[in-house]
This record gives sequence, structure tokens and C-alpha cells, in this order.
Amino acid sequence: MITAQVVTSAARTATGQSAAITVGRVETSGKFGLILNCTAASGTTPTLDVTVEWSADGTNFFAAQAADSFTQVTTTGQVGAKSFDVKGPFYRVKWTIGGTTPSFTFTVDAIYV
Repeated sequence: MITAQVVTSAARTATGQSAAITVGRVETSGKFGLILNCTAASGTTPTLDVTVEWSADGTNFFAAQAADSFTQVTTTGQVGAKSFDVKGPFYRVKWTIGGTTPSFTFTVDAIYV
């Protein structure tokens, strides 16, 4: 098993995404896991939506499907692991932050089996 941090810990107040990440040792017909861990949340009704987007070339990504989304985060704590079907050789983690003056500190770690 290989683990890698694909989104490092930082306080984030706006929507963003990681760089393109190579799936690597997992074949395109396989699966891999991500762990989302939120260590701080503040603001009025803050929301954090984290999804996975896929790409064939590492540049052009297509929007995540419902299966490629974590449950919405509104507070701190380990969100847990989620298994994803590989849909291309590259992926990126996208986050959408909402609320009034929201801030989230979180990490995303990948687990390749």
C-alpha cells in the first residue's frame, strides 16, 4: 500500500483545486482511496464540498459525477475514506467553499493498493 498527501494542510477560504495527479500504479480499471481530514472550520454556515475530477491528458478535466464526491463538510473532524473508480490516468481534487466568511483547514491523502 502506498499513501501520498495530494492536498496539503492549509487554511482555505475560496474554491480551488489541486494540480493534476497521475494515478500511477493503479490501472485505469482499478480503484483507489482518498481520505479527507478537516482540522478547522469557521464562519457562518460554512460548507466544504470535495470532489474528484478526471482527465485523459492531465490538462482537460471533466466534472465530477455524484460518485466522485465526499459528503459535504460543515465542521471539523475526520470525514473518512472513500473509494473511487479510476476513470482516467490523471485526477485532481477540487474543493468548493461556501458560507459567510468561511475558512477550512483540511488535507486529502491518497491510498493506492
